[in-house]
Parts: sequence; C-alpha cells; structure tokens
Amino acid sequence: MPRNRPGSVFTKGTADRRKSARRDYDGQAGPPGHPDLKGFGANGRIFFWLRAGMAAPGAVHVGLVAVSEAMVNAAHAEALAAGATEIHPPAPQPHYDPRYYAAQVKDPDGYGLEFVFKSWQHGS
Repeated sequence: MPRNRPGSVFTKGTADRRKSARRDYDGQAGPPGHPDLKGFGANGRIFFWLRAGMAAPGAVHVGLVAVSEAMVNAAHAEALAAGATEIHPPAPQPHYDPRYYAAQVKDPDGYGLEFVFKSWQHGS
C-alpha cells in the first residue's frame, strides 16, 4: 500500500476455522458486538479480520480509512454515483464509538464497502 494513503480494513468469511486460529494471527477478539472476528495488525491497531463462514461476495467487507468526515461523505457519494447501493448513509456510529463516523455501501458485485473516519486515530 502506498505510504501517502490511509490504511484499510478487510474482513472475509472463511469456512476453515483453523485459518483464524493460526499462530500468525494475534487472536485478538473482535470489537464489541463482534466476538466472532479474529484479527491481526500492528502498533495496537487491528486492520485485518477473519470470520468463520462461507466465502461469498456478501461475506466480504472492506473498510477504507478516511482522514475526515468530509472524505467519508465524498467517498459515499462517489460510490453511489458509480452504481453502489446504500447500506447506511454517512453518520456517527455510536454503537461502535461516538467518534466513529462511517458510511456503508454494497458495490455492484455485492461486496460491502465501508468508508470510516475514527477521529481519535487522526489526532482530532
């Protein structure tokens, strides 16, 4: 990934539970409300999650990190203009954290895309 771009999050269903229990994953439990996720990352930030399940477009969720709420809004608008369907509009997501601002769409192939700004990760 180019260094001048924010990181992203990727979740994928996997039918083989052993893949989510391998030693190269840190075994961190998922965020509140998602104990079925297992992930790994660096410097205290998990950025890759696996969940047991059938692999299918509807099981794939890609989270793209934005550096502002305005970027979330713009990405959401561009995705809709490109043929995505809305899952939820840009808004705070207090069920995760009151500072978690995101929007979700399903792209024309059925993949879930989330545009997310976490202010505490950007010094604001």
